[in-house]
Amino acid sequence: MKHFPKLDADTAPAESQPLIAASQKAFGRLPGLHAVMSASPALLEGYQVLHRLFAESTAFDAEEKTVVWQTINVEHACHYCVPAHTGIAKMMKVDDAITDALRDETPLPTEKLEVLRSFTLAMLRGRGHVSEAEMQAFFDAGYSDRHVLEVILGLSQKVMSNYTNHVADTPVDAPMQKFAWTPVSGR
Repeated sequence: MKHFPKLDADTAPAESQPLIAASQKAFGRLPGLHAVMSASPALLEGYQVLHRLFAESTAFDAEEKTVVWQTINVEHACHYCVPAHTGIAKMMKVDDAITDALRDETPLPTEKLEVLRSFTLAMLRGRGHVSEAEMQAFFDAGYSDRHVLEVILGLSQKVMSNYTNHVADTPVDAPMQKFAWTPVSGR
């Protein structure tokens, strides 16, 4: 039984109307995740703000953003976000080898990206508690305090979307269905 319908400009709360319009303008359509989130204007606005900040204001390049996003999506086994971020990575011109490694949980093409994935997983699995060795390995790979804090920003954004998709069983949007994904680990 589904309790979380996809709302639109006609059915969402009035406070969500400008947020829906912003999503439609940004994506050329209303993503299913945003349609579900629109039942809570606060959640949709928070998600949009965190997404914009992570996408536009962090020190990560396109490959690194993809690593952070997809590492979290895959770890959370998000049936919606893995395909969505596969499409986003393609739009950002991220090498398919990176996307495939993230989706398939195989080694990334560079050690620096692998360290970023490992650190993101440590942060996620440890709920913010990372060891001195994990932190040092991250710094030794060329990352800084800013990057540590921006992994936390990415985690915050992805928890909002991944958990929403889990409880709502959000259908994958038509343009992203070609990137459908099944967890390798059987989660």
